[in-house]
Amino acid sequence: MHDRGFIMQVILSEEQRNAFFSDGYLVVANAVTNDELKAMQEARAQWVEESRAHDSPYGPATIDGRPRFDMGTEHTPDHPALRRINNPSDIYPAYTQVMRHSNVPDMVADLIGPNIKFHHCKINLKCPGSATTVHYHQDFGFTPHSNDDVVTALILLDDMTLENGCLMVVPGSHKGPLYSLFSGDQFVGRIPAHDEEILQKQAVPIVGQAGSVCLMHTRLLHGSEANSSTQARGLYICVYSAEDAVPMAPNPMPNTSEGNIIRGHKTGKARMMELSFELPRQPKSASFFTVQGQASAR
Repeated sequence: MHDRGFIMQVILSEEQRNAFFSDGYLVVANAVTNDELKAMQEARAQWVEESRAHDSPYGPATIDGRPRFDMGTEHTPDHPALRRINNPSDIYPAYTQVMRHSNVPDMVADLIGPNIKFHHCKINLKCPGSATTVHYHQDFGFTPHSNDDVVTALILLDDMTLENGCLMVVPGSHKGPLYSLFSGDQFVGRIPAHDEEILQKQAVPIVGQAGSVCLMHTRLLHGSEANSSTQARGLYICVYSAEDAVPMAPNPMPNTSEGNIIRGHKTGKARMMELSFELPRQPKSASFFTVQGQASAR
C-alpha cells in the first residue's frame, strides 16, 4: 500500500475528469518528475545497447518463462529494433517508482478510485526507422474484467510526434461496442480489417513532450503507425483497475506486483457490469506484436 495510507490526493480537475469520461482519454503534461523520466530513459538506453548483442527475443525471463525483451525482424546490431520490454517494474527500480509512487497512479485514482490495483506494465518502443505498427484494438479484449473501470497509463519516454509513430485514438469509442479480436477461431489481437479501415479515419493523434501521460479507457480504440523518423518513440505503459474490477482471464503478462493495491485499500468486493465478450487466448510469444502478425527477430 502507498505510504499515504487511505488519503486520496486529488490531482485532476473536474474539467479533466469530464474530458476523460467524454472522450475516453486524457493527456497530462509533466506527469512524472525530470528525475523519474531521466532514470527511465537511462535504463531504456542501456537495454537498447544490450539488444545489439542478441538476434532473437531474450531474457531475463518473465515469471511465466517467456523472453522479457522482443525485437522486430529488422533488428541488427547496427540498427537495433527493440520493441517490447515486458514488466520492467520487475527488474528496474526506476520503473517500479513510477508505477507505484509517482503522480500517475494518483491521476488514475482520480478517475476510477479511490481504491486501485496494478495489473501489468510494459515498454512499447519504436526505434528510429522501426517498422513496428499497432493495429487498432481495445485493451479490454486482452484483459477483460468484471467491469470496465480499467485505465491504461501511457507515459511518454520521448517526445511523441506524427513522424515517430504516435499513438492514434478514436475519441468516444469507449462508449461503443466491444469489437472482436478474433479471426475465425484465431486470436489476432486486432479488430476486423473492414472496421479498422472505417474507424481509423476518425482517429486523432496523441502528441506531447516526454514526461507526459495519456490516460486511456480500456475500451478506447487505438493503434499507431511505424516510426519514419530518426528519433525514438518509447511508451512506458502501466495498467491499473478499480479494486473491485475482477480479472476475467489470466493476466497475459503476469508479474510480481499483479493485484497489489496501489492507492486506497482492499474491500474484498467485486462489481459486475452486464457485458458479453470473447475471452482472449494466452500468448506464447514474447509480445503481442506477433499476435498481430508481426514476427520477432530470429
